Amino acid sequence: MAAIELTGVTKRYDDVTAVDGLDLTVPEGEVFGFLGPNGAGKSTTINMILDFVRPTTGDVSVLGYDAQRDSVAVRQRTGVLPEGFDIYDRLTGRKHVEFAIRSKDATDHPDEILERVGIADAADRKAGGYSKGMRQRLALGMALVGQPDLLILDEPSSGLDPAGAKEMREIVRTEADRGATVFFSSHVLGQVEAVCDRVGIMREGTLVAEDSIEGLRDAAGGEERLELTVDSASSDDLDAVRALDGVESVSGDGGTVVVSCESSVKTKVLSTLEARGVTVKDFETTEASLEDLFLSYTEGQKQEVSA
Repeated sequence: MAAIELTGVTKRYDDVTAVDGLDLTVPEGEVFGFLGPNGAGKSTTINMILDFVRPTTGDVSVLGYDAQRDSVAVRQRTGVLPEGFDIYDRLTGRKHVEFAIRSKDATDHPDEILERVGIADAADRKAGGYSKGMRQRLALGMALVGQPDLLILDEPSSGLDPAGAKEMREIVRTEADRGATVFFSSHVLGQVEAVCDRVGIMREGTLVAEDSIEGLRDAAGGEERLELTVDSASSDDLDAVRALDGVESVSGDGGTVVVSCESSVKTKVLSTLEARGVTVKDFETTEASLEDLFLSYTEGQKQEVSA
């Protein structure tokens, strides 16, 4: 069963189309990264999944329920960390978690939740005195109450230091390992690349790519960055590499040559330089990062792909 399924979903606000004909399926147990620039339609999509906003046309199914007719049942089985989560300044961290436990009729112990997200030592402090990172940890703790079948995390690493972001990633993987589905929206692409099984990329209300990161690399042409340490390479040597089919770009400063090329062309790059008398002392290959892929798709340079 799909944890999230949107079929032909469109949302219009007067003359603005925020989401346009969106088809999206997230299987149970998957960590799915939902990406896109500001205004791409991500927040509107999340709000339709949670029935905070109704689609103009199309159907939204969550955990086998109709997101509109059965919204209460969906929310009982869903943990949400919304972007810009606001706390109650006069309530302690423990009171926040106790409220979440009561609202879901769960049996969690609040101290265990607070320990898990790293703020147990501040359980009895009023949350109004929490730092931004502590507030984010508190919001994550409340989302974890009741062992939800679906976690929707919108910018979950906001305000977290590197250690906190690492702990957040570990929690996400732990939740996935117990069988939860995680729908993860973030602008911090390194976080997404580290934790997600698949990603979807939105642009102007449309899903322009949906695949594993490796699949996106393949669909984008499998381009890699090849950095070579050489004895010396002239401009003519660089031109010879640049002329090879499958080479996107070449740069060099004499002792270093950097080539962006298809994976299958790497051997030709090496042999071309060596045939011209260039000694290759060392080389390193770097695959396209998620940031590279994100820019490629959101700038409209690639065709829409899915798998």
